[in-house]
Formats: sequence, structure tokens, C-alpha cells
Amino acid sequence: MTGPSQLHVLAVGGLPEVGPGDDLAALLVTALAAGGTSLADGDLVVVASKVVAKAEGRTVRAARRDDAVTGQTVRVVAERRTPRGLSRIVQARSGPVLAAAGVDASNVAVGTVLLLPADPDASAGALRARLAALSGRRLGVVVTDTLGRPWRDGQVDAAIGAAGVLVTDDLRGATDAYGNPLEVTVRALVDEVAAAADLVKGKVDGVPVALVRGLAHLVTDDDGPGAAVLLRAAAGDWFRLGHVEAVRTALGAPPRVVPDDDAVPPPSVLPEDVAVRTRRAVDLALGPRLVATGSAVDADVAGSQVVLRGDDPSALAAVAERLGVAAWAEDLEARLTAPEGDRLVVRLSPRG
Repeated sequence: MTGPSQLHVLAVGGLPEVGPGDDLAALLVTALAAGGTSLADGDLVVVASKVVAKAEGRTVRAARRDDAVTGQTVRVVAERRTPRGLSRIVQARSGPVLAAAGVDASNVAVGTVLLLPADPDASAGALRARLAALSGRRLGVVVTDTLGRPWRDGQVDAAIGAAGVLVTDDLRGATDAYGNPLEVTVRALVDEVAAAADLVKGKVDGVPVALVRGLAHLVTDDDGPGAAVLLRAAAGDWFRLGHVEAVRTALGAPPRVVPDDDAVPPPSVLPEDVAVRTRRAVDLALGPRLVATGSAVDADVAGSQVVLRGDDPSALAAVAERLGVAAWAEDLEARLTAPEGDRLVVRLSPRG
């Protein structure tokens, strides 16, 4: 696929506050006209999910944002304690994996929160059809939200809904300029469009819509498969759980959709003392799915030293093994001393 020689990204200003039942397409056409612009064939209309959700009446009452997050969560990927409470990366009911299920408590009335569109691809399709009816133009629509990324700080806008636009450019099977075969390259075109559009959009500036011109070759006749095809299937998801959550799941304490006050709390994003992390590792090691052969195991914790006591050597060994695994999730290393009768001493220290 040959790229364009020029690309124009235009901010669409002048939109009023959007509310439930508003004709978002008509508001966009009016705002464009007020700015001296009209839609053209091949345009991509890139819209923040927030205004789409407001028009669809996705504002709900919630005493606490956390409760709304739980209600919109399908699967927890990772969670950490922060000074503001529990932060969670989850798979939302709308499909994408993102922080707090995309539940937004900013720029909404006190006591309410805004949910993502229930079906972002369907929202993009409906908006595209209405824009086409009003303008007579052949368009594509991309609905975006802000996502974090593994391995890299900062956030970018990505597509969570799309209609009438090529979602990917699959280069597998082609060759590069040196004749080398391309085996894994699949460009996420709609994510690239979303990120480009965000350079002129912005939460602070109150500009939730951008017009992208120069990519008419990406516009399709039908709505297409939508951005949902970019969601990685479980079988191919190498990062389905955070490293702490993967360890906890292996030890029988997977993250819960509904937080459990009795569960071992997740780590904090702030630095924590080794003794605090040791205590948490011990609680996890003595927790779910522990099968002790013969008698229970008790643990005395003093700072970063743990003394395991029990009548059955195999039970002591099982707990010590679990403690070593639990310590890894706390970035600690467990060192065992030789057993002394009914006791086994484990010392934990920072890794590396």
C-alpha cells in the first residue's frame, strides 16, 4: 500500500456540550461549516469516545467510580494501590483492555461517571451513516480512546471503534527493499490515524473531533470488520496478566473482577519497605490452594526474616516453595537455611 504524499489533520472546534440524544453528526457538520470547512469524499472523521458516549446517554449515576469500573469489567489484567485508591487495568465490556474500563469521571456532573460506548464499532457505523446522509460524502469514522502501553511510559490515542476504513495493512508475504520476506508486519492503520488526530485534538483544549484528509485510499464502501479485530485473542496474548497477577494466579489467588477486602492487597505504585513486601508474600504463600500433608504451617515474620514452623517436613517444604514464588512478585529473592527440626528460616532480600 502506497502512502500519501500529503496528510492534513484539522481540528474541529466549536462543538457545543453534547448530551443524551443529541444528533452528533449534525453538530459536527454545523461546527465544520462554522469554521469554513465541509466534508469531502475520502475524509476520515476521528471522534473521541467521550462525546460519542455522551450522545448515546452512557452517563450513569455512581457514588464511587470504582463501583462503575467493577460493573464494566470482564477481566482484570493488573491492579495496584495508589494514593487515590485502587487502579486497575481491565478488559472492558466494550472490548478493549485499558485503565479503569474506560470509565471517566472528568467533565461530568458530580455523582455521575461516563461509560465507554457499549459497542464502539456500531457507534462508528451509525455516525458514519448519519454523516453520509447529511453530506452525501463517502467517509470513514474512527472512535478513539486514550490507552497506556506495555514497556513505554505515556499514553496515546488508539481506535476502539471504526467504520468505513481499512483497519490494518497486512504486509506479511511481501518483501522489503532488500528482498527479505516480511513475516510478522501488520500495520494497525486505524491506531495510526487515531494517534495522528490526537495531535490536534485534546482534553484540555476541549476539541474532541479531528478531520484527517489525504487517506482516501483507506476509505471502504462498507463499514468493514471494525476496530474489534485488533483485540488480541487470548491464545495469542502473551501479556494476558501482569507479572504480579500471573504469580498470584499460579498460587491460586487470581485477580477478582469484584475486589475482595479479605484478599492479599496488591502492591503499591509507591516504594514499599522490604518488611511490608515480605509480609504480603507470606500471606500469599499461606493462602489459597495450600495442601499441607499432616499438619498446618505457621509463620513468624520479623522484618525480612520468616521462620516457618510445622511438624511435617513436606508441608514446610511446600510453604517454602510457595514463599519463594510469592517473593518473586514482590521483586524479592528468598534464601532458605538448612531445616532445624520443625523450623525452616527464609530470608528475603531485594532482587538484583
